[in-house]
Amino acid sequence: MRAQVKTLEGGVAHDIELPALFSEEFRPDLIRKAVLALQSTRRQPHGTYPYAGICSSAVGWGSGRGASHVPRIKNGSRAAKVPQAKGGREAHPPVVAKVLVKEINQKEKQKAFRSAVAASVREDLVRGRGHLFEGAVPVIFEDKFESLDRTQDVIRALTAAGVYQDVERAKASRKIRAGRGKMRGRKYKQRKSLLIVTKADSLRSARNLPGVDVVTIDQLNVEHLAPGMQPGRLTVWTEGALTHLGGAS
Repeated sequence: MRAQVKTLEGGVAHDIELPALFSEEFRPDLIRKAVLALQSTRRQPHGTYPYAGICSSAVGWGSGRGASHVPRIKNGSRAAKVPQAKGGREAHPPVVAKVLVKEINQKEKQKAFRSAVAASVREDLVRGRGHLFEGAVPVIFEDKFESLDRTQDVIRALTAAGVYQDVERAKASRKIRAGRGKMRGRKYKQRKSLLIVTKADSLRSARNLPGVDVVTIDQLNVEHLAPGMQPGRLTVWTEGALTHLGGAS
């Protein structure tokens, strides 16, 4: 499989042969499993205080009073400690010891990554995620793209390549979240846009673009390529990143 390498002005510099993993079998089941395993490592364990609701002087009255045998506060008759009592312990509280991390076999993880990379060059899957672009995928820039240090230069290059309209789509999708999350530091929701993969530099000049993620080839994982467990993300590569990817595979 061959693809064109674009110049910063939108022209064609030359053709290159894509690495073999771009022809990998499409396995959405493995991609979903790998993304879930990755997301599970970010879950923060939490649990209740072990003695919550049972720090009380309450003891049962025993038999002979015509009352239930629940613990009752001394010098009173109010029930305490038990789950059905006001202020009592929780019946089945969350515990820190619960195992939250989901496991995945190493070979499954590797195949899921290769499958997610291959899905990024399938136009039907990329358009199925809602991405807007002109021309063919993948979008590959010459290595000069990594040296752009102004956001306006990045926008100009993406526009010339026919993919900047997807960034505008993500910008227009920003909305206020429904529910309590807006009070907890995540007020806005916004769709994902481009994924930019470079060889060495993380291209800081593109980090402020709405919905855009910028990673080096060494940082790239299956969640970058399939956010929300849905493969087919519109990805912009540099030639050096592809060369490194082919050598690593």
